[in-house]
Amino acid sequence: SIKMDLLHSNGVLIIQHLQRDYRAYQDFLNFMSHVGDPRNIFSIYFPLWFQLNQMVGTKMIWVAVIGDWFNLIFKWILFGHRPYWWVQETMIYPNQSSPCLEQFPITCETGPGSPSGHAMGSSCVWYVMVTAALRYTVRWKDKSAVTLHRLTWSFLWSIFWIIQISVCISRVFIATHFPHQVVLGVFAGILVAEAFEHTPAIQTASLRMYIKTNLFLFLFALGFYLSLKLLDIDLLWSVPKAKKWCANPDWINIDTTPFAGLVRNLGALFGLGLGINSEMFITSCKGKNSCKISFRILCIAASLATLQLYNFVKIPTHTEYLFYFLSFCKSAAMPLTVVALVPYCVHSLMRTTEKKLN
Repeated sequence: SIKMDLLHSNGVLIIQHLQRDYRAYQDFLNFMSHVGDPRNIFSIYFPLWFQLNQMVGTKMIWVAVIGDWFNLIFKWILFGHRPYWWVQETMIYPNQSSPCLEQFPITCETGPGSPSGHAMGSSCVWYVMVTAALRYTVRWKDKSAVTLHRLTWSFLWSIFWIIQISVCISRVFIATHFPHQVVLGVFAGILVAEAFEHTPAIQTASLRMYIKTNLFLFLFALGFYLSLKLLDIDLLWSVPKAKKWCANPDWINIDTTPFAGLVRNLGALFGLGLGINSEMFITSCKGKNSCKISFRILCIAASLATLQLYNFVKIPTHTEYLFYFLSFCKSAAMPLTVVALVPYCVHSLMRTTEKKLN
């Protein structure tokens, strides 16, 4: 406990330094925090990659969902505090002279802080994207191509680490994580992504396998929660702390609670399984149009535009269980739209146009 308090107090000094000396970069750091938001995986990265390479897009969803699930379990095990409430409750500062940490609208996360979900989600998904891009260049054999591959390797991994460091600094800057929590998140994300580099079975998974995986993830998390609750260990201990010490009650969002993230991810995985195993997907993405560049570009543009409309769908929060159910449905609809609905509509449109021209 003494070592952890020392680690936290050193982390607070780093946060104070960042908030004092990097004030000019506040907008950029807040932006990078949004870049690391795991929800961007489903609304931006996945639609782009799935239409370019279905194997990479499928792996991206699996990595994001399983990574976030592990993140939830780790949070429940590690009981990590967040800086913005820890400084208010710790007894290590003399005469109650606790440091003043500035809060922002995205500071008041309600779940435990270790490891960082933003850092973990960002690292695992960008790891998938970088390794996928390098896989295209590793086959080059002639000498000039090998040199180009090495340059590409250096460039992409440099971009990877620049993004991860920026996301980590942004999460520390807004006082929602301690430095050690974001570092742990980055390396945990890389480990999850690397594990899926050697799991080809997800590419041929049936709808039954998707359902079984969803049930396992949900029942394990629920069983873990209820088992510890029977031992009088409250895994939602962080929620009242967030509500108590958040500078603005309006910044508290039910969408940041542990079970909200679990339901959102299970919905996304179910929607992916439903889409990939649908007739619409087989007809459109496995048909003759699937190889056309115009088909893929239209699918990307239509998917991104359609998914932005989902942002206007506001789920009511007055009833917690209703919120979870609707959140599951909304999350399932997003990959289903990208995988099946949009490609099928584009395929039908192109087929109709071809018939008219003939």
